[in-house]
Amino acid sequence: MEAFLSHGPYAEFALLLLISAVAGAVAVRLRQPVLIAYIVVGIVVGPALLGIVNAQEEVALLAEIGVTVLLFVVGLKLDLHHIRHIGPVALATGLGQLAFTIVFGFALIVLMGKSLMEALYVAVALTFSSTIIVVKLLSDKRELDSLHGRIAVGFLIVQDLAVVLAMMAMSALRGAREAGLLEVGGSLLLRLALAAVLMFLLMRFVLPVLVHSMARSQELLLIFAIAWGTGLAALGEWAGFSKEAGAFMAGFSLASTRYREAMNARLTGIRDFMLLFFFIDLGAQLDFSTLGDEVWPAVVLSVFVLIGNPLIVMAIMGYMGYRKRTGFLAGLTVAQISEFSIVFVAMGITLGHVGVEALGLTTLVGLVTIMMSTYMILFSHRLYEKLAPWLGVFERRKPFRELAVERPGRSARHPDVIVFGLGRYGARLMRQLRTAGIDVLGVDFDPETIARLRKLRQPVRYGDGEDPAFLESLPLDDVRWAITTFPQWDANRAFLNALKEAGFRGRIAGVVRDDMHEEALAAAGVARVLNPFNDAADYAARSFAAEIAFEEAHEAEREPADEPAPPACQLPAPPSPTQGD
Repeated sequence: MEAFLSHGPYAEFALLLLISAVAGAVAVRLRQPVLIAYIVVGIVVGPALLGIVNAQEEVALLAEIGVTVLLFVVGLKLDLHHIRHIGPVALATGLGQLAFTIVFGFALIVLMGKSLMEALYVAVALTFSSTIIVVKLLSDKRELDSLHGRIAVGFLIVQDLAVVLAMMAMSALRGAREAGLLEVGGSLLLRLALAAVLMFLLMRFVLPVLVHSMARSQELLLIFAIAWGTGLAALGEWAGFSKEAGAFMAGFSLASTRYREAMNARLTGIRDFMLLFFFIDLGAQLDFSTLGDEVWPAVVLSVFVLIGNPLIVMAIMGYMGYRKRTGFLAGLTVAQISEFSIVFVAMGITLGHVGVEALGLTTLVGLVTIMMSTYMILFSHRLYEKLAPWLGVFERRKPFRELAVERPGRSARHPDVIVFGLGRYGARLMRQLRTAGIDVLGVDFDPETIARLRKLRQPVRYGDGEDPAFLESLPLDDVRWAITTFPQWDANRAFLNALKEAGFRGRIAGVVRDDMHEEALAAAGVARVLNPFNDAADYAARSFAAEIAFEEAHEAEREPADEPAPPACQLPAPPSPTQGD
């Protein structure tokens, strides 16, 4: 092994990728998230255990690029239209969660006997949730564009901006002078104003023309996207913000262009590959030498983060008029601390504010909460099913913010079919059924989808198909078919239970994308299972078979009775491409 690794970083990277592939395969086999496997790989190959990979600088560089690409893609998905809808609740939830965690966390840590400065650093560190991990999990679950996904990304961005402010504020404490704090604050406000003006000018006058020129070549568009993201990330760090903030702004600046979907599609594979190194680097940085005396404080703070942070998010969102399900799913995304938390406390050690014990405590809390919250997010729908009866306290009697878009549109009074989930497949299915003269109603949990379809005069309603109370508000008595296009089995299981509680007596059809989902729906008693890929292939096969039979029949009719044989030296001419049309 040593002889192999002596060939330098290339051999180390080859070994690292091989170990990661094996560990990822084992994780998938055990139905566990691969990112946990990558963190474990980082712990194993890092200095904490085997120490077989010495190219830490190269891995850290690739990890930073992975973070840059990820946050660039996040910014690419958030255009101004989304910000207008999500901004107030994201700001209120983000600031509320920050204030709650700092105040109560600080008091809890002081009660454990820690110094005031150490309590302040650790309490602030507990407020930061991992945007990278949460976005990756929501993206894998296809919930990044859902209502709770957009809200979660919004207040995670508020947290990311708070990271920058916290680091600058704590750095200003080095001089312990009020003038220093005022100087830092004024400088920060000035830079924010200049950045906002620069972004506006670029988005209005420069980027539309530049991106259109780059889009003449798909390869060039990809290179430009990466160059723009990394360039603004480096510029953001130089300007005193952070690489993460710069990368996000780079993506956000391109979110209003018509080419954002093309850039996003081409960056997805690069993002996943580069993030492998981020998770490995995160595992390799965990320092177990300082964790011995911090086990019980870490357990207490981990429980505080895993339970307290989601509760405050649910309380704020319930007060602002969201349903308990939306608040619950969004709240789970803050049930962990971030990699920035460890960086923040490490900065405190550099400044001489805290000792290595604070870093050990934060590291252990990070490991526990990241691992636990990963499973909480992955199985969020199943958790909601179990906890829903006790979550009513987090919902107003009239959740006005969601009721505002839940008003019945131009829907059929007594539909024959209700389609739940109005993505590409569900929306087209609804339109085709209406074209066939069938009364149909569409239901979706995305307010933007509902608004778009209402402009097209489609009969749609906003609502949660997993909520029995909402289903009871639908005209289910005369409905013959309820069709679900939800992509996840957990969501469909909750939907089937909700339909049963609502007293639905019609038949149910489900749209699936894999055999496992099909078997689960069939076992649950769904009357008809639709597989778009299989159905499309079967239709195409029948269409080609009919076309070939038609051509053969016409060729037989047009063939002369006594056709002379072709000359020996001449091959028969091939049939015309248009023959039989």
